[in-house]
Amino acid sequence: MSTTPIEDSIRLKLTQSLNPSTLTIHNDSSLHAHHAAMRGSLSQETHFRLEITSDAFRSKMQPARHRMVYALLKEELEKEGGIHALQLKTRTREEEERQRIREEQEKGERLADVDVERA
Repeated sequence: MSTTPIEDSIRLKLTQSLNPSTLTIHNDSSLHAHHAAMRGSLSQETHFRLEITSDAFRSKMQPARHRMVYALLKEELEKEGGIHALQLKTRTREEEERQRIREEQEKGERLADVDVERA
């Protein structure tokens, strides 16, 4: 039996339905265990951050993308001791590539600024 059944279910459902090129699941539950809403909860899987890149999101705005994910994880969200908080970053491959390029350019600019300061 898995020690992370909710995370496993998230991975399975999103992989089968969205065929993501990127799927990163962060279990942040331990960071929130002290919150009042978590008192009495025995679950170690209540707070997740998901980064999903999928062509299934193409031509959909963020709210529609998030609704897609919520619908897929309906059971985990409604289950007693299930997901209490879900943070989503949903992108298409093109958006992911634009972000990668932007980050590389920013990194290059920061390195150039450091070189100028040293000169």
